[in-house]
Amino acid sequence: MVGISSREAKILELLRSGEEYPVTRLSEELGVSAVTIRGDLRDLDSKGLVVRSHGRVMAASSPQSSLRDPSNTPQKELIAKAAASLVNDGAFIMISNGSTCSLIARYLFGLKSIKVVTNSTLLLPYGRANPLLDITLVGGEYRPQAEALVGPVAISQIENYHVSTAFFGTDGITLEHGLTTSLIENAQVLQRMCAQATRRVLCVDSSKVGNRGFVRIMPVTEIDTIVTDSGFPQDLITQLEELGVEVIIAQ
Repeated sequence: MVGISSREAKILELLRSGEEYPVTRLSEELGVSAVTIRGDLRDLDSKGLVVRSHGRVMAASSPQSSLRDPSNTPQKELIAKAAASLVNDGAFIMISNGSTCSLIARYLFGLKSIKVVTNSTLLLPYGRANPLLDITLVGGEYRPQAEALVGPVAISQIENYHVSTAFFGTDGITLEHGLTTSLIENAQVLQRMCAQATRRVLCVDSSKVGNRGFVRIMPVTEIDTIVTDSGFPQDLITQLEELGVEVIIAQ
């Protein structure tokens, strides 16, 4: 899972079981003090992964991080950090929904006067933790499976902004079919974000290479920069660079 400890992951697993897990029971199950559990719950609450109310705690209904394969988390962290290094003080940027892209905000600490336009609800906990970020969350229809706001309202609001860079993700990338995703609405939002940006930066881990989703987002020639991990195929890097696409390997 993205940005959480192994103990926090276990807490979420227990909470999603459907059984009642007060602090005392969580403390016994995990072999740590109630004080430690309360601290973990506060952290999970700040990340938007649990909801606390009137002494009860429950897992958030569908946090995206719980739906993603955790095996690529180290690569996603490296990619997000490398992508964030492309942002300078005073930048206006867009960040799309997605488990990798949402992490970019985590690495913007220390930068000043950054304006972020996003449709990602998964990004918001990092915004709460960093008051120097000026975040605009577009409206629209909420899709819990993507932790995203989509639809005509989202697209209409995105059209009001012009940014230096759009950071976005994809479910699949091939030279033949370009970038693809499983949700039509998501493709529409990504297309509009990229149209509003001077530079289009794809943040994608190498596990997406060769995948082909249901909906086409755009051809690879419309990407300016790809930030990926060391598992990205060298032959594909060569072909992309020949097409004028910059490829950055996150280290």
